[in-house]
Amino acid sequence: MDSKQWLLLCLLLPLPFFAVPSNPGRGIHLELTHVDALAGADRVRRAAERSHRRVNGLLAAATAAASSVHASTATYLVDIAIGTPPLALTAVLDTGSDLIWTQCDAPCRRCFPQPAPLYTPARSATYANVSCGSKLCEALPSPRSSRCSAPEPGCAYYYSYGDGSSTDGVLATDEFTFSSAATVHGLAFGCGTDNLGGTDNSSGLVGMGRGPLSLVSQLRVTRFSYCFTPFNDTTTSSPLFLGSSARLSPAAKSTPFLPNPAGPRRSSYYYLSLEGITVGDTLLPIDPAVFQLTASGRGGLIIDSGTTFTALEERAFVVLARAVATRVALPLASGAHRGLSLCFAAPEGRGPEAVTVPRVVLHFDGADMELPRASVVVEDRVAGVACLGIVSARGMSVLGSMQQQNMHFLYDIERGLLSFEPAKCGDL
Repeated sequence: MDSKQWLLLCLLLPLPFFAVPSNPGRGIHLELTHVDALAGADRVRRAAERSHRRVNGLLAAATAAASSVHASTATYLVDIAIGTPPLALTAVLDTGSDLIWTQCDAPCRRCFPQPAPLYTPARSATYANVSCGSKLCEALPSPRSSRCSAPEPGCAYYYSYGDGSSTDGVLATDEFTFSSAATVHGLAFGCGTDNLGGTDNSSGLVGMGRGPLSLVSQLRVTRFSYCFTPFNDTTTSSPLFLGSSARLSPAAKSTPFLPNPAGPRRSSYYYLSLEGITVGDTLLPIDPAVFQLTASGRGGLIIDSGTTFTALEERAFVVLARAVATRVALPLASGAHRGLSLCFAAPEGRGPEAVTVPRVVLHFDGADMELPRASVVVEDRVAGVACLGIVSARGMSVLGSMQQQNMHFLYDIERGLLSFEPAKCGDL
């Protein structure tokens, strides 16, 4: 092993052991795919439904008991394989949660339909249960002690999600392979044998949050980045970089992550300080307190890969929608069947691309993010309308994946910074 290989191993994975492929100096490069292959209004409607459910779940996780987590629906999937021999699966990439989990036939009491066969622990030579007294088990949200005793086979977990779905099973370890890039030995994950709901055309979830059971925490990766290809492009994959391969140009802008004042048990989310919004050339009259994070963990804004449409606290959304409608100055159209509340009819004889949209700028602490047109409106060419791709929420705000498209985001966990710059994601 040469010095570069040794350095990469030390930086990325002291524990568990990480087998890195050839050319380790480039770090790890994975590819993400869209969860939906639907087109037009059906895809927009499903995305809007996911966004509303997601935000409700995120808020519940921030304010309810520590054992609750948020809705697991999302738009981007990552290919993984579990076990020896490996079983190929797809899982939701989720920056808003920690636990990695999949449905297990051990046997499975209740499992929702998924595109791949169920993972069967008995067929993997490298599967092992996590003991109740281990640090991994202690990292689960409380309360867990009442379920961590005989006759349970090991460290039992239960996660309920804001959209009514849940996963119940045991914490285990096994060998994980991510695409063909890297193999991780002894990665902890939830082996779910009683699951309700679904994970949007996938077999589970890969948590990328700030808690101890997330993928990035277990791998001890100090930085990762992703770049989401356009919302309407369901064929081009999106890159995900872990470790040394996660890097931006010197021109990138940066804003700090905020700590959650509610304590370490609620520290999973990546909170940002949103200070204001500009539409056109006008800074909107939004009270800055609307976006502030309270001592109880309510409010604030997080960046989340699992929410499609950005959700703004209702008081801010009303001001934004009014400003956009005034500047577009076209007849309003119904967006009810799309799940979006502000839609415009295209000029007569022309398509929705003819709807002129004002510039929208999000002002973060130390960095301004100007959204391109494709990140502001969703077009329905069949109906001839263009809709604002932002929804209203109560209790908190979320920067969704549609507004993150065509932008390369770097999460520098060590420095506590989010950096970003425009990019052609399909070319990275």
